[in-house]
Amino acid sequence: MAFNAKVYQEISAALPAGVAIVAVSKTKPIQDLQDAYAEGVRDFGENYVQELMEKQPVLPADIRWHFIGHLQSNKVKYIAPYVHLIHGVDKVSLLDEIQKQAAKLGKKIAVLIQLHVAQEETKFGFSSDEAMELFSAALPEKYPNIVFSGIMAMASFLDNTEVLKSEFCEAKRVFDHLAPIMGKEWNTLSMGMSSDWQLAVQEGSTLLRIGSTLFGSRN
Repeated sequence: MAFNAKVYQEISAALPAGVAIVAVSKTKPIQDLQDAYAEGVRDFGENYVQELMEKQPVLPADIRWHFIGHLQSNKVKYIAPYVHLIHGVDKVSLLDEIQKQAAKLGKKIAVLIQLHVAQEETKFGFSSDEAMELFSAALPEKYPNIVFSGIMAMASFLDNTEVLKSEFCEAKRVFDHLAPIMGKEWNTLSMGMSSDWQLAVQEGSTLLRIGSTLFGSRN
């Protein structure tokens, strides 16, 4: 299945002001991304550094690339020159490396702190307590080349609406708790995917990561 422009327009029209879509294009061919771009999509999400490195040079320069996968510190240098937003900062050592690479480039890199709210142990991220203890007003001073933009969270892969709602609510609670500490650039709550985006929006998401609904299932 190629990019489904009709579904993209339908979802976009259903969203309240201030909520945006990242089209998750991981594993999808260049042509699918070109089709999405032609329909007005500018925010694309990739999970794998090597794949992003192959796609970025051959696609339009005004694309905003979101790295949404688990990022290893030794791979930061490859995407630092052009990444728009790193969604999954799940440990302090990764923050240190992003700061190092951004400083080398003389630029600032925007990040989201990954919060672990799901039941699955395989999910990465800080616990709520860790995030609220670690992230303080002193943090931006320690990382002058990092823009702390907000939080990313993934809910459990369940059909239980109450469980999903409670997990999204927890992410929103931590986001709101940190907002007055982290400043005016703390404005992004990335949660909600193809299966649960409506509920995520109800609970305060400002950025949806939608893939299979737009590009079809993956092998």
